[in-house]
Amino acid sequence: MLVLTRRSSQSIVIGKDIVVTVLEVRGDQVRIGVSAPRDVDVHREEVFLELQEANRSAASPSPQAVEALGQLLPDAPGRAAAAQHEQPPQGRPPGPE
Repeated sequence: MLVLTRRSSQSIVIGKDIVVTVLEVRGDQVRIGVSAPRDVDVHREEVFLELQEANRSAASPSPQAVEALGQLLPDAPGRAAAAQHEQPPQGRPPGPE
């Protein structure tokens, strides 16, 4: 980790297009401003961690949720083929005639 000392109104530059500026120092709180392109996400760490957890949860549905979705889509293309393999054969079993 790079550790820098800055005073109020001083900045650091990250890469070519991100600027972090110390806006105010009051007691044990430091207000900073971040100037970055719109395609760069900037979050407080606790918000970032919550977003990661929410994304992880959304990408990993419970088995019950998957089953419930399957009940809503009984005619899905993959399910129709799988259902044909599960059905017992009709008529006589194959064999010599």
